[in-house]
Amino acid sequence: MPLKLSLKPGEKFVLNGAVVQNGDRRANLVLQNKASVLREKDIMQQGEATSPARRIYFPVMMMYLNQSTNSGEYYDDFVLRMTEFMNALSNPEILAECVSVSRDVMAGELYKALLRCRKLITYEDERLKG
Repeated sequence: MPLKLSLKPGEKFVLNGAVVQNGDRRANLVLQNKASVLREKDIMQQGEATSPARRIYFPVMMMYLNQSTNSGEYYDDFVLRMTEFMNALSNPEILAECVSVSRDVMAGELYKALLRCRKLITYEDERLKG
């Protein structure tokens, strides 16, 4: 199934590990086959992984972007961070979301896991505000 990307002028994205930047006009791209794609807004630098949920997101993102290479160190980091996070939780809905993230990672559904990780980050941000 093709993936259509609508890009703003100057918007960056990562395509199979390569950083690509759109030119000075809005553009539409259609990817006809499977590829690892992340928009600029979804890319996290290592220094931005400053909270427990973000420290889960980062290794999942790295596994997603590096699917063609050995992602063992990122997987080990993911398992450690997810275990720590789950041990600190009591909310059954968020615990269930953590289990779903873990299942997605084990199944190789890394983009799906990233979307679920965003929910963990939102939950964490809400808890820290309150």
